[in-house]
Parts: sequence; C-alpha cells; structure tokens
Amino acid sequence: EGREDLQVNQLETQIWIKPGIQKTDVDFTEILNAIQEIAKDVNFFFDELEGVNSPSKDDDSLLHHGNLTSTSDDASRLEVVGEEVPDKNKINGLYFRDGKCRIDYILVYRKSNPQTEKREVFERNIRAEGLQMEKESSLTNSDIIFLKLHAPWEVLGKYAELMNVRMPFRRKIYYLHRRYKFMNRIEKQISRFRGWLPRKPMKLDKETLPDLEENDCYTAPFSQQRIHHFIIHNKDTFFNNATRSRIVHHILQRVKYEEGKNKIGLNRLLSNGSYEAAFPLHEGSYRSKNSIKTHGAENHRHLLYECWASWGVWYKYQPLDLVRRYFGEKIGLYFAWLGWYTGMLFPAAFIGLFVFLYGVTTLNHCQVSKEVCKATDIIMCPICDKYCPFMRLSDSCIYAKVTHLFDNGATVFFAVFMAVWATVFLEFWKRRRAVIAYDWDLIDWEEEEEEIRPQFEAKYSKKERMNPISGKPEPYQAFADKCSRLIVSASGIFFMICVVIAAVFGIVIYRVVTVSTFAAFKWALIRNNSQVATTGTAVCINFCIIMLLNVLYEKVALFLTNLEQPRTESEWENSFTLKMFLFQFVNLNSSTFYIAFFLGRFTGHPGAYLRLINRWRLEECHPSGCLIDLCMQMGIIMVLKQTWNNFMELGYPLIQNWWTRRKLRQEYGTQGKTSFPQWEKDYNLQPMNAYGLFDEYLEMILQFGFTTIFVAAFPLAPLLALLNNIIEIRLDAYKFVTQWRRPLASRAKDIGIWYGILEGIGILSVITNAFVIAVTSDFIPRLVYAYKYGPCAGQGEAGQKCMVGYVNASLSVFLVSDFENRSEPTSNGSEFSGSPLKYCRYRDYRDPPHSPVPYGYTLQFWHVLAARLAFIIVFEHLVFCIKHLISYLIPDLPKDLRDRMRREKYLIQEMMYEAELERLQKERKERKKNGKSYHNEWP
Repeated sequence: EGREDLQVNQLETQIWIKPGIQKTDVDFTEILNAIQEIAKDVNFFFDELEGVNSPSKDDDSLLHHGNLTSTSDDASRLEVVGEEVPDKNKINGLYFRDGKCRIDYILVYRKSNPQTEKREVFERNIRAEGLQMEKESSLTNSDIIFLKLHAPWEVLGKYAELMNVRMPFRRKIYYLHRRYKFMNRIEKQISRFRGWLPRKPMKLDKETLPDLEENDCYTAPFSQQRIHHFIIHNKDTFFNNATRSRIVHHILQRVKYEEGKNKIGLNRLLSNGSYEAAFPLHEGSYRSKNSIKTHGAENHRHLLYECWASWGVWYKYQPLDLVRRYFGEKIGLYFAWLGWYTGMLFPAAFIGLFVFLYGVTTLNHCQVSKEVCKATDIIMCPICDKYCPFMRLSDSCIYAKVTHLFDNGATVFFAVFMAVWATVFLEFWKRRRAVIAYDWDLIDWEEEEEEIRPQFEAKYSKKERMNPISGKPEPYQAFADKCSRLIVSASGIFFMICVVIAAVFGIVIYRVVTVSTFAAFKWALIRNNSQVATTGTAVCINFCIIMLLNVLYEKVALFLTNLEQPRTESEWENSFTLKMFLFQFVNLNSSTFYIAFFLGRFTGHPGAYLRLINRWRLEECHPSGCLIDLCMQMGIIMVLKQTWNNFMELGYPLIQNWWTRRKLRQEYGTQGKTSFPQWEKDYNLQPMNAYGLFDEYLEMILQFGFTTIFVAAFPLAPLLALLNNIIEIRLDAYKFVTQWRRPLASRAKDIGIWYGILEGIGILSVITNAFVIAVTSDFIPRLVYAYKYGPCAGQGEAGQKCMVGYVNASLSVFLVSDFENRSEPTSNGSEFSGSPLKYCRYRDYRDPPHSPVPYGYTLQFWHVLAARLAFIIVFEHLVFCIKHLISYLIPDLPKDLRDRMRREKYLIQEMMYEAELERLQKERKERKKNGKSYHNEWP
C-alpha cells in the first residue's frame, strides 16, 4: 500500500538511488522487491503520521452515514500493484469501505449517551495500540453509531505472540505400520466387502466440509522471530476470524478509558453504559439461493447451518472442528460433551426400553397381578376420611399391571447397570476430552492470570497486598470479612431450601385435602379415580410452583453471590453455578423424594392414623403400591420441563427476532432488511445469555439427575432424555447460528465445575436407587415371601409359582367397628355383600384385631425390614466397588494418544531444528553470493 500521489516515475527515481543496487545490473525481480520495500516504508510513514494527527474518535469527520456503496473519505490509500478494490467485500458488510480491511469487532453506542469523554479517551488509546477503526450510523436509528475495528497484520502478530496463540507450521506425517502379506490380503477382502455396503449415514460428507488445515498440522506458539517456520499462504487468512476477534477483545480489555489504575477495559465501559453492545460479526448470511451441493457454501456460517443446524441432518455427527473454529473452544467443548452424552444415552435407553418391554411380555405371567385382578372378595379399607368408600382390590387391577411394567425382575439389573453406566460415561468422557484437547491444542494451554472484578476493586480498594504471582499490589479482602459473608450466604441458601420444603409441605396438604374432595365429586370418572386425579393435579401444580420459584432463585443466587464478593470472574461463575444448581436441584426433586421415600410410610393404620396438625390424615399409597405415583411424578415433570425449556430456548428468541423484523419491514419494506449491512443485521439479533453456557449446562445436568437418580422407578427416563437431546442439539445449533449474535470465541480445557457436579449426582444415584428398590418397590417383600413364607419356602426357588398367596399375605385385617369417629366412612359397605362389612383389608404386616396385641407388627414385617436394610448395604457396597474398579481400570489418557503426544513433541523439536538449520544455511549462501564471508560461522 502507498499513496495515490506517488506515481511510478517517482518510484523509479527512488529505485535507482536505493543503496546496493546498480543501474546497469538491475533485473525485473529486484525492481519489484525494491518497489515493495519502498511501499512498505511509505505506508509505515503515513501510518505514523495518521497516528499523530488523527482526530478524536467521536469526531464527525470519521462518521459516515450507513451507505454500503459509499467510498471512504480517506482516498489517499495507494495500491502499488494496481489492484482494484473488491466490490463484493464492500457489499457484504464484512469489510471497511475500502473493501480490504476485514471487520474484526463491532462496538455500538448512542450519540445521546453522556459518556462521550470516556469513549474519546478509550478510542484514542485503541488507535495508539495499532487498531484501525471506522464509524457508521445506523440505517434505522441515526442515534446509534457502529464503531468498526480492524487489527492489521503487525498488531495480530504482536499480540498472538503475547497470548501464545498456537498456529500451524508443518503438516503432520502419518506413518503406516508394516503389515504382513497375509494381513494385507485380509484387509483388501474386508475393504472389498465394505464397498458393497452402503456408506455410513451418520458421517458428514467430507466434500462439503472445508479443509481445516490446523487439524492436519503440527502447531507451535506464534513467534515473529520464527515467522518463516509457519505456513503462511495469505496473511489476511492466516489468523481465522475467531482468533482475530479474540485478539481484538484481548486488546480492548487492557485499554484505559480514564485516569486511574482501575479505569481500564471494555467490560467496565459496557457495565457503565458507555457502549451499548460489543460483538464480533457473523460471516455473512446463513441462507443462500444456491444449493450447497452444487455451488458450495457461501461462508462458514452457511456451512454450519446446512451441516449442523438444519433439521435435515439430525441423524449425522456434529462438525465439531468447524464449530470450534467458528465459535471457539469453550462452545465447541459444550457441544462435544452434549454429543457424547447423547451418544452414551443410546445403550441406556435401549436397556431401559428392554426392561419396559420385559414387563409387557411377562405381564400375563405375573402371579401378583393375576391375584389382584381376581381378588373380587377382598374389600380394602377407605384411603381417606368419611367420603372415600370401601373398594374391591380387583378395582386396582389396571394399576397393578402398570406397576409391573416398571417394577419387575429386571429393575434391579437396570439400576445396577445405570450406576455403572454413569461411571463409564464420566470415565470415557475424560478420555474423549483428552483427545479433543490434543486435537484442539489445549493440552499445554493454561488460563492467563484473571483480572480482578471491578466490584471487588471498588469494595476493597483501600486495603492492598502484593500478588504473589505478578508481584503487583492488589485489593485484599480480610479473612474475617470473607467468613462473615460466606456465613450470611450459607444462611440464605438454607433459608431458600426451607422455602422449597415449605412448598412441598403445601403440596402435601393439597393432596390430603383434595383426595377427599375428589372422592365426593359428582362425576363418576373422577370419583372412581380420586387418587390418580389427586396425584396428576398435584404434579401439575408442583410444576408451576417449580417454574415460579426458579425465577426467584435466580435473583436470590445473584444477590448472595454478589454479597460474597468473589475476587475474579471464574470464582463468581463457580459460586453462582453451585447455588443455582443446588436451588434448582432441590426445587425440582424435593417432591419426587417425598413421593419416593415418605408417601404412605408414616400414615399409621386404620383406627390410629397419623395426622398433620392433628387434623389432616396423611395420604396413603394406592392398593397396588406407591411406585405408580412416582412414575407419574417423574414422567409429567420430565416431559413438561423439557418442553418448557425448549420453548424458552428457541421460541423466545424467535418471537423477539420476528417482532424486530416485523417493525423493520413496516418501516423499510420487504427489501429493506436484505440491504442492511452485516453489523446492522447482527445488532438486531438477540445477545447471548448473560451467564454464557450456564443455562444450557444446567438443563442437561438436571436431566442427567432425572435419568440416573430415580431410574429404578422409571426405566423410560433415558429414552425420553435421548429423544430430547437429539432435538436439543439441533435447537442449540440453530439458536447459535441464526438467532444469537456471534459470541466471542473463548478457550477452555474442560467443562469446569460441572464435571464435579456430575460425579456427585453419580454417587447420589447409587444411594437413591438402592432405597427406591428396597423401600418404594415391592421387590424385597416379594423376595422374602418367596424364600421364607411362600409355597417354595426353604427350597431356594423364587419363580412365579412361589408367589402364590403373596397378595393375601401382604394385607392385614381391620375390624370396621374400630374406626375413629372422624375416619368412619359414610358407607357401611353393604353394597358388596348385602350386609354391613365387619372387616376390611389394608397394606401392612400387622396382627389381626383379636390377637393378644391387636394391630402389632408381625414377624414377617421385621424380616422384610431386615432384608431391606441388608439389600441397601450390599447394593451400595457392590455398586461402589464396581464404580471404583471401572474408574481405576480405565485410564484418563488413551495409550495411543499418549504415544502420539510424545512422538509429536519429538518431531516438533526435530522440525524446529531442521527449519533453523535450513534458514542459517540459506543465509550463509546469500552472504557468499554477495561476497561477504565470516570465519568460524555455524554450521
């Protein structure tokens, strides 16, 4: 580049006086080299001149009204080699008005904003750092100003070296192991056989994906002194767009806007309102008139939409390398984890479906269900006071069959399988993460020293101490102050958990009050199914309370986290994440824990019921057991929660963006929006969530809890999670590509604090499933009856023939005349036998009313209790041993990856040495050619 007023004849005069060049022996290549050197000098001179005499950034001389066809007022740019300004770059809105400087970052502010002085200082310091800038006013609102930033090659190289950005410098060499002739013949036969089979449908077409060069090259931290080592085909594309925007953001975070040691960084200007928004640009439109198969992708955003965010590719693997290149490693790791989790759900969903189908196929052979359906002569006691009638046990035939679908002989196996599955999932994710970290050059990457939060600095600016790493003074929080804040925060967490328990208590009261109301309802359908209606309405009300409390919890967690005054952003994020997860987990699962472990356990017995506040009788389980209530709770909550989350994730941004497009269409017509520049289109999109990927991770972690914690009661949970996640991946992809502004590409080595939470859920799932099988289901009582009290007692068998008489043995007898006055039903049961009932049955192991100790516990009760406790202990120890054995046997780093890393380290050292040796030898030849030689030179 140069200036237009420099003509070719002026360049010629400077060529001849260039030292070291003779007029008689100048060839064409030397002339071109001299022209390029002088052009660089001229460009450097004028760049310095612009930096000295440049006006302030809020000066209207740099402001141009939004017009895509307008040319830059700075017409003094020279193209030495006679290149024309690309018109396409002008039109697409991704470049400055000269069509050459790519826009790396956008800052947005309003003219009416009073923070003008801070912006002027900030933008002047930006220019001093070497960034180029240009301003445009909005086409829709003249008060909105877009500040476009571009980082030249020199700035990118300087900060890439400071930030240790790894760049490709040599293509990878793949060595093939020696094969024997016999093995080669076998491989040829296998490949010929594979040729007859159809291609793997889940793999993406390699022809549509770009050649991501950095994945096939060895990389090293960028160094300007060793720039000749790196593969640089084009300086404009050497650093990809995500890396360029990350470098510019790094610069903006370290530029001052006011005098003072803490008046620094873009984040503070965004928080105080000096700038309204800051974001990198999307790479053009995600749609194209032409097919990607015939014309190729217009840009990486279009490619991501067609190969990743489109619903037509829901069954294909994700292009993770392209996601990482466009959105950065942090978002790429989230989608890699989500894809891995979804893939690992396939075996869990298959086994869960098998357990359910096993229950379906064995339904007609289940002895317990047969006895319940045939028990027309067994009359059960009322399940509520007064209004609930006596009922035949055979009336619960359908519920007994549905219970068998989930509570059968395969349930224990499935619970053990899911506990082991959770461990295998986490252990193999470690290995998968290690491979991704190696492929994405994250193995040796370490997070740089984080900046102190502005709120922390403002609060503790008076107290300082030396930072042991940087050696600079920084604000300091006293230990006593920190402890007191943590205690207050913990008290707030405890209070909110008490609020959750109070909400569950309210649901319990609703259930015990409503069951009597539904029992006296005028509609026969509700009256005959009063307990199911009570459970269903209670679950729906509970879901509404959960969603309302979630809004409250977010505000409380934000307040408590700010009260703690974390020092850095990562500490703030971890503290906020832990609180939100704890609140939402307790809120979502508290009622499920009540149904699983407390419903029907502490009700007493007829004639001596336990009551709430000595008024309301506690709710009993259905005659077929409590597991059906737990299944309904989990199924309804899981389906409603996932449906609501998917609507809020995609539906809400869609509605907002649609409303924005509608307003623009009304003002500018149907063709107006298509002519908007890219920065205007991106500004009208929704910004990414303020908490980053927090909501996405939280939704999946809570789903993981549902999938593992109570999976023994609901084997179809992994299948529902799998179906949801297949949709979730494409929903999130569509949202990132089309509905959100492009987030800043940031780096990360793993999924952070979420991995520890997943491990905690895996441990909790073992305990809860042990209790669900032992306490909630009838697995243990049936086992005790088969081996101790049934027809096969003492024979060591436990088949269906050994369960004959189990239903009668699990029911106790109650004398109707022993009812309390407030519990005595309005009906006397004469509709069953023509005369008032004398006895009714209830689920428990108690002595009959005429025994020496009426209604005392039988020996079978104590046997069942001992078996339950023994099962819990054996199950937990066995599963924990298996989990620890698996985690010990599976290494975190695959062996082949460890060997590849060692070999790559060796090859990089060899290549660096060879490249340096080649450079020195070339310099030596050049010196000999110019007649300059030195003694004792190396090599």
